[in-house]
Amino acid sequence: MTVLVTGAAGFIGYHLADRLLARGERVFGLDNVNDYYSVKLKRDRIGELRARHGDAFRFIEADFADAAALRDATMGEEFDRIAHLGAQAGVRYSIENPHAYVQSNLVGHLNLLELARHRGSAHLVYASSSSVYGGNDTLPFRVEDRVDHPLSLYAATKKADELMSETYAHLYRLPQTGLRFFTVYGPWGRPDMAMWLFTKAILEGRPIEVFGEGDMRRDFTFIDDIVSGIVACLDNPPPDDGQEKAGGSKGPHRLYNIGNNRSEELTRMIGLIEQACGRPAVRNLMPMQPGDVRDTYADISAISRDLGFRPTTSIDVGVPRFVDWYRAYHGV
Repeated sequence: MTVLVTGAAGFIGYHLADRLLARGERVFGLDNVNDYYSVKLKRDRIGELRARHGDAFRFIEADFADAAALRDATMGEEFDRIAHLGAQAGVRYSIENPHAYVQSNLVGHLNLLELARHRGSAHLVYASSSSVYGGNDTLPFRVEDRVDHPLSLYAATKKADELMSETYAHLYRLPQTGLRFFTVYGPWGRPDMAMWLFTKAILEGRPIEVFGEGDMRRDFTFIDDIVSGIVACLDNPPPDDGQEKAGGSKGPHRLYNIGNNRSEELTRMIGLIEQACGRPAVRNLMPMQPGDVRDTYADISAISRDLGFRPTTSIDVGVPRFVDWYRAYHGV
């Protein structure tokens, strides 16, 4: 069995491909390897997959937001399921470069829907985001909550993806699962995320910028737990039985939160990084940034009920594992 993984050079895509390959599946990876963050890091991830899994991993560098390029890249390739994890990421960057989000997250998502429809794919699992909860102030966030007040264009594109997927589930009975990820971290993570930025600054002896005056909480979710949830979803497409699914659809379309089901203070996460680095941070307290939310907290009851998902990694374990990887990768 072969799975198409978009965003295979990305953080979550790399780890998902590695897990699928380790259990004996073949993976066809697709990524445009753009320069939003370190191209070297992305190529190193692909190199790791090739070194570990050989010919079971096939990779093509192409932009899925370009319909012709996607058609050419997938022509002649056989795959039964799709994990669409590629996207233009980042809440803050969406304020600076909105067109990149429309192209990658809206046009790109439509292209994958069309690909899945015409291929008769058994299941399309796609990345949404906890950002869709936007201005909601009732915690924890539940998939049953209305999500009509996004605080960033990034969040708006992810909500739009969910709506497009619902349409395709209704019109074409395409089985789909949308996953609202909550602050994913771990080895091979993204350099634009707080955990990487804080670790880098602390090890280099520079101050860290702590937004929200330090009064923020996040549902930090370790990458291994995230991948376990994605794999469980890939293995269990929603039935087309007319029954209401998680997220409210009566078509073959589910929406799930994937988080750690704990809302941790940002300052506690920083303390764990300091401990792992063996030195204190100099903290510059900054105001909230446009597009940010103060607190996130995932209600994971739907995915736990349907698929038995149970996160197992606390930040006390996960943060040191990230710092250890960071130091090894950079030789510091």
